Amino acid sequence: MTAFLLDAAAFLLRWFHVVAAMAWIGESFYFVMLDRALKPPREGGEGIQGDLWSVHGGGFYHKRKFLLAPPGMPADLHWSMWKSYTTWITGFALLSVMYLASPQIYMIDPNIAAWTQTQAVGLALGFLALAWLGYDLLCRAVGFRDRLLVVLVAGWIIALSFLATELFSGRAAYLLVGAALGTIMSANVFVVIIPGQRRMVAALLRGETPDALPGKRGKQRSVHNTFFTLPVVFAMLSVHFAAASSHPHKAWILIGFMAVGALIRQFFVIWHSGQRAWGLLLASAVLLIGLLVWMAPAPRPAVHSDPVSAIEDGAAAGDPVSTVQVVDSAPVETGRVHAIFQQRCVMCHAAQPRLMGSAPLGAMFDTPQQVESYRDKIRQQVVVMKVMPPGNMTGLTDTERAEIDRWTTAVVARP
Repeated sequence: MTAFLLDAAAFLLRWFHVVAAMAWIGESFYFVMLDRALKPPREGGEGIQGDLWSVHGGGFYHKRKFLLAPPGMPADLHWSMWKSYTTWITGFALLSVMYLASPQIYMIDPNIAAWTQTQAVGLALGFLALAWLGYDLLCRAVGFRDRLLVVLVAGWIIALSFLATELFSGRAAYLLVGAALGTIMSANVFVVIIPGQRRMVAALLRGETPDALPGKRGKQRSVHNTFFTLPVVFAMLSVHFAAASSHPHKAWILIGFMAVGALIRQFFVIWHSGQRAWGLLLASAVLLIGLLVWMAPAPRPAVHSDPVSAIEDGAAAGDPVSTVQVVDSAPVETGRVHAIFQQRCVMCHAAQPRLMGSAPLGAMFDTPQQVESYRDKIRQQVVVMKVMPPGNMTGLTDTERAEIDRWTTAVVARP
């Protein structure tokens, strides 16, 4: 029952987190679009930086942006902050329930570093704090030299990506980089954007002219946030894309996909201004295709249904006949491998797993027939990418992995 409740809590947190993130990102995208699409004010636009007419849902809307602030403070003022805070709180709770509560499963890779569970949790929390402090220091030191700042922030994110992949398992590293960017985004709102807006509102209520500097700083951080959104979404979804997080050059793969997201976001930001930067879209497509080609695994050996043809093909290729494996039937070979799975895998992949509420992705290895049905997936996860078991927590040996490899590539003779 405890495992079920934890599984249910993780699902509900993930659902809540996604809903909050959709609301936050949607509102952020809307205001970026509005800011970029503003037109010069028409007659009677004194004190107005720009306005925009639009039609949606059967109605017409007229939006205006003031040069600094309105002449008087409206009684009902909308603040854009709670969506951000809710996204970060639910995201951190989900990270805690899933990863920080079970670092030996999700975070520690003995092939990288043999951290204790306490060390792994401390490093993860320190990584999030370091990401924000380094970013904020860069912004404050460089000021409004935006082009230089963009280069330095990009370099900082690249450094974080390499640091994460040197400390944690690939999947945890990707997720923590996404969490670090999400922390930066939410901290921008909490530390810079909202306090600056409060100071401007307070000045208006006192009948004073607001200082423009807080608004300028808030605008800068808001622009950074909009370019972080698509990289964050990829990093969070990458837990379902093991080919990326298990790649030998996984840091560069992560950086490449985040660059694709930033290029696509820039394309739409420019689109809102009425321009069409098709080169950005083309560059992102080329980069994306290049990443996929780089990640693609080598083709698996051809499987023959006729053992004679298999032997002939092996001999024609110059291979000794002994390298061609022929078995009488699949269940016999699967049965031998099934014993390995009973020792190394069923604590998670079973109808009643011991380490979690339900089998991941519904994959169960209780019977040889179930194991056989996942032959191709097992080869990808266990043999090619070697991401299962997570962090090799159950001690799957190289000999056992080689046996699974022979089984997944076995030439099967059919009656």
